[in-house]
Amino acid sequence: MTETSGLPPRPLSPHLSIWRWHVTMFTSIAHRVTGMGLYAAALIAAGWAVSLASGPEVYGAYMALLGSLLGKLVLFAITLALFYHLANGIRHLVWDFGYGFKIRTADFSGVVVIAFAVAASIGLWIVAAMRGLL
Repeated sequence: MTETSGLPPRPLSPHLSIWRWHVTMFTSIAHRVTGMGLYAAALIAAGWAVSLASGPEVYGAYMALLGSLLGKLVLFAITLALFYHLANGIRHLVWDFGYGFKIRTADFSGVVVIAFAVAASIGLWIVAAMRGLL
């Protein structure tokens, strides 16, 4: 319990040391993190559009940055975040209809979301590489 400014004591929020980590806890946190990451991805996309409008030299430099090892790593992370956020958003939509709340079902759907995000990201990058887009 904690006391704040003369008010009666209130219970503290559960802390990570109290709760056992589980997949639904991870997916909840990861959904928030990937959502914030997609904001950064939008800024990268806006930077691409600005570089495109700024002429061939600026565009070439921006594409060289995105084509570097670090740039490709960031783009892969964006792909992973996009697929994860999409799949987990669909999972939440199913929950909004009142399905999938049993612990085993929620845990399983969390694993499916993670597996889908990884598989779809790797698959997309393999296809892009086979088509010569990387």
